[in-house]
Parts: sequence; C-alpha cells; structure tokens
Amino acid sequence: MFIDPYTTPGFRRTIFNAIVAPRPIGWISSMGDDGSVNLAPFSQFNLVSTAPPVVMFACNQPEDREEKDTIANVRQTGEFVVNLVSWNLREAMNITSTPAPRGVDEFELANIPKAASMKVKPPRVAASPANLECRVIRLMEIEPEFPGETKSTVVFGRVLGLHIDEAYIDAEGRFDTVKAQPTTRLGGALYAALGEVVEIASPFKRRA
Repeated sequence: MFIDPYTTPGFRRTIFNAIVAPRPIGWISSMGDDGSVNLAPFSQFNLVSTAPPVVMFACNQPEDREEKDTIANVRQTGEFVVNLVSWNLREAMNITSTPAPRGVDEFELANIPKAASMKVKPPRVAASPANLECRVIRLMEIEPEFPGETKSTVVFGRVLGLHIDEAYIDAEGRFDTVKAQPTTRLGGALYAALGEVVEIASPFKRRA
C-alpha cells in the first residue's frame, strides 16, 4: 500500500503519530512576562544533541488561539523546563493538556507541587525524576503549504542545568531510565510505559 498524503481522499495526518512511536513526552513548564505559569505536555519532543546539550519540542497552531501559551511564553522569556513524565505522573500530565484559558496555572489545575529552578525562572515539577532547565536558542516556523495543514513552531533549547532525583541514579552514576518508567505517547489517546528492555552491544568502538 502506498499513500500520498496530499492526494489520498480521507487521509488522516494523525497516522504519523501512530507510526513514529513511541515518543517521549516533553512536559514543558514556562512563564510569561507577566509572571503567569504554564505547564503542558508535548509529544513532538526529543533530544537533539548531547554536546552541546540541546532538546527540541514542537506544536501546531491551536484552533482556539494564535499560538499555544507555551510558545507565547518562550517567545517572551526565552526559557523553559522539561520535566520527565514518569508513569505514576501520567494522569496529572493528561490533566495539564486541558485547553485552559491563558493565565490558568496548570500546576494548580492538576494539583502538582512546584519546585524552584536554579538558572531559569519557570518552576519545575517537584515529583518528576528529572528536570532540564533550558534557554531557547532558536524558534523555527514551519508554514502550511497544503489544505488542512496548520503552522507549526519548533523550539530548540540548550540545557543549562539538570535536576535529578538521586533515587534514580544507579551504582555507576547513570540515570536509571527503567526505574524512572517514562510515559511515552503512541497514536490517538494511547500511552505506554517501558516494555521489555534488552542490551545490544554496539559494533563501534569508542575512541580512548
């Protein structure tokens, strides 16, 4: 089967979410110039580079406003925090996806305790196993070209500092991803925790 997304009748673009899966969730906390705080999940999220440490997240233009509050906030302040969504935080994360009016604090909406950040102003999720404090280094606008498409904004951020719960650091000083049980996004309203985990030796040798 071959599908042309531009000419196939009834094509649903959400199929991409089901194919490119599972995806980590960037639970982004941000703050506007007026001091308002926002917390929202983004499943278009990933690590871009480790040296320099750079992450990215993206979202399409919403139907009810010019752009999501998170995007508006990072434009104003140039800062955000990525909070790891462990499996036990999945319900709270889902509550923060509510399309609440601008100015609503999703931390309070979902009864999520805040913790202060060190290098940026937005607070972080206190219960998250790991938080990445970030400074915006670039915003990329992807404009629609075909009917049914919407503008998408991609945000790249340099990680300025990390907060890690020591309970998730193993004996070798590494972050224990399996213990943290990150929540991942599939297609539609489907989410998943880690399944079977195996170790596969790399065929490439690291330089000394």
